[in-house]
Amino acid sequence: MVAKRQMYNNDIDLLTKLAMKKARNANERTGKYFGRAVVTGFFVIVAIILSYTSGALLYTKYPEVSKIFVAATFSFALALIVFLSGELFTGNNLVMCIGAYRKKVTIKDLLKVWVLSYLGNLVGSIIISYLFVKSGAQMDVVTPYIEKIAMGKLELPIYQMIIRGILCNFIVCLGYLSGIKMKSESGKLIMMFFCVFAFIIAGFEHSVANMGVFSIAYFALGGLPIGLMLNNLFWVTLGNIIGGGVLLGASATFISIDED
Repeated sequence: MVAKRQMYNNDIDLLTKLAMKKARNANERTGKYFGRAVVTGFFVIVAIILSYTSGALLYTKYPEVSKIFVAATFSFALALIVFLSGELFTGNNLVMCIGAYRKKVTIKDLLKVWVLSYLGNLVGSIIISYLFVKSGAQMDVVTPYIEKIAMGKLELPIYQMIIRGILCNFIVCLGYLSGIKMKSESGKLIMMFFCVFAFIIAGFEHSVANMGVFSIAYFALGGLPIGLMLNNLFWVTLGNIIGGGVLLGASATFISIDED
């Protein structure tokens, strides 16, 4: 018999309960919650170190292979976050919006979780990026490689940053949502791999990943235009919220049905 893979109300109920738990932790254990978001930023930078260092080493002789390898290895970030219960801002876009649609968390709760996870992810990204650059490990190949990537992000027009942000988090949260239906850890890993691979290989924009790219580039190059970095993060973040919270979150809530 073929297993059903529809989106059922009990799946949305599970995400709603998760939203309530996140809101409770953010309100009652604010320091610990913020700390978890900081550590989640660590996870993202570990994945960036793996994927972008590998990409930099391959880029000169095999540029096409380099991009594919970056996309293939960056899924390590989402795997760490899911299996170690991290607090990722972009994942929280989906979860908290579903909780709000179900009227189980308030807009105040939603915003508090978003702000704490966003700032925590940023702090974590900055800390590990600084340590990575100061270690000097592979910086001779990483610096020119990440400079090109960072400058390309800073030069994007606003509408592209928003649209790429929407598509990125729709795909990332789709991987997270699909994982709910998977019964095995291997199944979860496969779904996460292909979803993360899709957004990286297409060149979509992820706000927390950009925090890491900009942080490494900033320390490695001795500075980047602060205004342009903030501009990118603002519009990409807006796109991520729409992609995860509205495009996927609202549609998944609307189409969910009672389980047979």
